[in-house]
Amino acid sequence: MLTGNINFKNFKTKKNTKKVKKILKELLQEDNEIIRSLRKSYRNSYHRKLVNKYSKALNYRIIGMGGSTLGAQTIYDFLRNKIKKKFSFIDNLQSFSKINNVKKITNLVISKSGNTIETIINTNLLLKKKHRNIFITENKKSYLYLLAEKLKADIVEHNNFIGGRYSVLSEVGMLPAELMGLKSNKFKNLNLLVKNKIFFNSLVSNVSSILDFIKNKKYNSIIINYDEKSQSLFNWYQQLIAESLGKNKKGILPIISNMPKDNHSVMQLYLDGFKNNFYTFFFVNENNSTRINTNFFKNNSFSYLKNKNLNQIKLSQKLATENVFQKKNIPFRSFTIFKRDEKTLGELFSFFILETILIGKMLNLNPYDQPAVELIKNETKKILI
Repeated sequence: MLTGNINFKNFKTKKNTKKVKKILKELLQEDNEIIRSLRKSYRNSYHRKLVNKYSKALNYRIIGMGGSTLGAQTIYDFLRNKIKKKFSFIDNLQSFSKINNVKKITNLVISKSGNTIETIINTNLLLKKKHRNIFITENKKSYLYLLAEKLKADIVEHNNFIGGRYSVLSEVGMLPAELMGLKSNKFKNLNLLVKNKIFFNSLVSNVSSILDFIKNKKYNSIIINYDEKSQSLFNWYQQLIAESLGKNKKGILPIISNMPKDNHSVMQLYLDGFKNNFYTFFFVNENNSTRINTNFFKNNSFSYLKNKNLNQIKLSQKLATENVFQKKNIPFRSFTIFKRDEKTLGELFSFFILETILIGKMLNLNPYDQPAVELIKNETKKILI
């Protein structure tokens, strides 16, 4: 067990963990706002009064790009069964001919810089005078900050030491979570996690294995995901890994594969194709799962499906796939989730954030910047001018 709610099977590889363990201990002692945001002691830049002001609304829209929306969408999708309100996420340029008809809506506009071009465009297309608006942005006179002042919207200060992809447990993810009716404090358990020897040692061993894969030219991290509600979690993870580590001709390519659908497309390649991949299996054990109509399985070759539910079938497919991977010596790790709640999701966020920063430091990369992305922003501006 990684924690009480997460069963974790690590990669089965030989590795030297001493240096990774040393770097992790140093990281946990750093004056680092990202690490601080994973702890209960982190102080968000909004007050309970703001949450109360908007908490009775039923329809919310979050407008942003990348890490500005991915964390909140992960929380909403993963914990949907606990949330009674409706949230929509605007995270790309698209046509809004239908969505403009919403009468009562609260907008959360999120951009660290306040100058993200797609967020500016979507804000201009979607915001109406009758809407209630909250802006989360840095405390500087950016386009969106000045627009928020003009609209007399509430402004929440975005911590300028926390980049978007690392911001899920700061105000960027926790204000939406509070508006969803969730408890932000329950997501943050880093102090307990790092005292947990199983969590600590599993993280270190996991990172050491990934570094060994990179050394042996295995650069593709394939997510074998059996949980539809975790699609957003791995969209978040994809940005985290790609943007943090893809620099100086190094990096890991994260690819999300949705199961069991992809058994009928790319699984053939995973099993018998090129061998520069390593894999993550992800499964959520659901207690309440749809049972199959048993009337159609009498006295035929599929009678073994009788009285089975969807959870049992997907779990059997996952275990079968893991067995085949093991026989073929294909490297994989495996997460099985036993409870959907804030604590479990917070533990996953913490694990993946620490994993990413550690890999970056071990590869002598800065895991916090994304210099190449600025090239496209600047070139786009030149063309439009």
